[in-house]
Amino acid sequence: MKLLFDQNLSQHLTKSLSGVYPGCTHVKLIGLDHADDEAIWNYARTNGYAIVSKDSDFHQQSFLRSFPPKVIWIRCGNSSTSQIEKILKDHQTTTRTSVTTLFTHSSFSALQCID
Repeated sequence: MKLLFDQNLSQHLTKSLSGVYPGCTHVKLIGLDHADDEAIWNYARTNGYAIVSKDSDFHQQSFLRSFPPKVIWIRCGNSSTSQIEKILKDHQTTTRTSVTTLFTHSSFSALQCID
């Protein structure tokens, strides 16, 4: 699965997760860092990416527009890039196969996959 990281996540995730999620990229690396959510949604749908975001915008759009693309909503508050990386590595099987799953990581809700 190819992941497209939203602006609210570090572009450094693309390098650290490339072995687990080959082909992942960040909106900044493809010139969409100032694009609106609709442009990012359309890019992900057209190019076979799952959108990874910490905000609820794409989660809400998934109800209006449906699949594709898959949306991975990371719900863990103010977390470091290494914590986000760990969450995605720990749940790589679920992010690839899940329809809608909410995970608990430590004491907080961590990840919701919607497709």
